[in-house]
Amino acid sequence: MLSGPPVTAADTAVTAEQLLERFVAATGRQRRVLLPQLEQQREALLPLIPDQLDQLDPTGDDWVAGTLIQLMLNQGDTPTGQAWQERHPEGWLATSSAVGVAYTALQAALAAQEFEEADRITSALLRRLAGSAAESRGYVYFSEVPPMSGADLDTLDRLWVCYSQGRFGFSIQGKLLRSCNGRWEQLWARLGWKLSGIWTRYPSAFTWSLQAPDGHMPLINQLRGVRLMDALLNHPALQQRINAAGPGVMGR
Repeated sequence: MLSGPPVTAADTAVTAEQLLERFVAATGRQRRVLLPQLEQQREALLPLIPDQLDQLDPTGDDWVAGTLIQLMLNQGDTPTGQAWQERHPEGWLATSSAVGVAYTALQAALAAQEFEEADRITSALLRRLAGSAAESRGYVYFSEVPPMSGADLDTLDRLWVCYSQGRFGFSIQGKLLRSCNGRWEQLWARLGWKLSGIWTRYPSAFTWSLQAPDGHMPLINQLRGVRLMDALLNHPALQQRINAAGPGVMGR
């Protein structure tokens, strides 16, 4: 049987370039279809990713960037990944805080897909945003949410959205609540926080990966009722993100 010319490295690079272009330009739904192909062409894509990231907006939350970063860093300890991390020691996504909070550790955990650690960091950051009393007691009262910095809540949500293929974050949870017509009991099942009326056991029964249900993270302790989560999702900064047309649950 006759065969065509062998596939050269140049051919593979062109194919990877075309795939990368398609991925960046695609809609959310189309991107998800392309994800398996990205995994298959990881090695060919690796040298192309840093230049592509330089063309993206680090002040937004488009999850194409987070996905490419995860693809690059999860390739293992490579010269490309090392050089990129040295260029971005605080993380690629631009973060802002009105109260001097650093988000480097959270961004690093999310980029590495260490979602359980990222969730713990997020809980600690929420306590810090709530104030010293919340940090001392170890949890946040719903009444401490309205004064929280909008810039910081925006940053927290952007980080989760960017590094979760648009599937995790407070704004995603808010959109899901709307799709449930505000019915909290329906939301718990959608998030995977409750099954057959029983709360999911923390942390062993939660899914700490991108295979988790939409909105599964970050976690909010509901054992004291819904008032804390209701206060968070109704914070003006998060309401603005919930209302915006974005790459999350309602905009795939």
